[in-house]
Amino acid sequence: MTIKDIARLSGYSLGTVSRVLNDHPDVSEQARERVLAVVREHGFQPNSNARHLKMQAQSAVAVLVKGTQNLLFADILERIQSRLQDNGEEVYVAYLDEDADEVQYAVQLARLRRPKGFLFLGGDLEFFRTEFRPLTVPCVLLTNSARGLDYDNLSSFTTDDAAAAGEVIDYLYTCGHRRIGVLGGNLSGEQISSQRLRGVYAAMARNGLDFDPARQYEPCRYSMAEGYRAARRLLEREPGLTALFALGDVIALGAMRALADQGLSVPGDISVVGYDGTSSAAYSVPRLTTIRQDTAQLAERGVQTLLRGIHYAQPPIHEAVPFTLLQRESVRVLGPAP
Repeated sequence: MTIKDIARLSGYSLGTVSRVLNDHPDVSEQARERVLAVVREHGFQPNSNARHLKMQAQSAVAVLVKGTQNLLFADILERIQSRLQDNGEEVYVAYLDEDADEVQYAVQLARLRRPKGFLFLGGDLEFFRTEFRPLTVPCVLLTNSARGLDYDNLSSFTTDDAAAAGEVIDYLYTCGHRRIGVLGGNLSGEQISSQRLRGVYAAMARNGLDFDPARQYEPCRYSMAEGYRAARRLLEREPGLTALFALGDVIALGAMRALADQGLSVPGDISVVGYDGTSSAAYSVPRLTTIRQDTAQLAERGVQTLLRGIHYAQPPIHEAVPFTLLQRESVRVLGPAP
């Protein structure tokens, strides 16, 4: 008897059966009891030696998460793990600092654990351009585009960050805002923040707005604490701003706390817009206006493409998934655009 036989007889997926046999906590009691009943009835004995040999030959799917406090990545990761486990795949997750070299880490991991594929949650294209070649297993990059890199084992799925950031600036402009500050990321490298900043520059220009990064932009890492400190620095330097665009919801939430601590109301005194559409943004006070990335589609397309690459040697795919501007309570209309 094999695990596939147990799945067929119990009526549960291979992933569920695998979690039961490995005593994983993420299984309902009903499923656990049914699977174990089939195991007892048919006298199934897992071949641990064979399983060990399989792990040595080629083990789990590795998911590398760039950043430890990114709320968007937490949502995508949960979906990825569930989808992979439902397909009977073991999952290895590693959290990296947001400034770490994720490709170098993957190359080292490939030598040590021999994963059958990699899913990168976040990534700097410069690292992929210069260091990716030693990786030969199927790989998928999520939230940044590898379209121009021309690797035959690297797919990518992302939001059109430049277009989405530009839509935020257009929206603030139509609401009457002319003094707009930007928080988050940095001006160097080829991470997602650089794409969003390009969209900001383009939208400011087409709306005839001046944008001086030295005065109106404050870089920071993706965390509430960093967003808090960055907002304070920016407002000390440029107190006349009427709106803040944070390049991540987690940054926006920290900024809103900083504004409250300074006696400023949102949106009465200053408007705030985030980016990502995380669940936390829907429960902030006021509810945060933000760009919603389609986390379900990012996870589904990423896993689907990786598994097809592993099992069927599918050629690489590069796609942009849709985004939505969620207009909530954190933006005040000052007046219509002229």
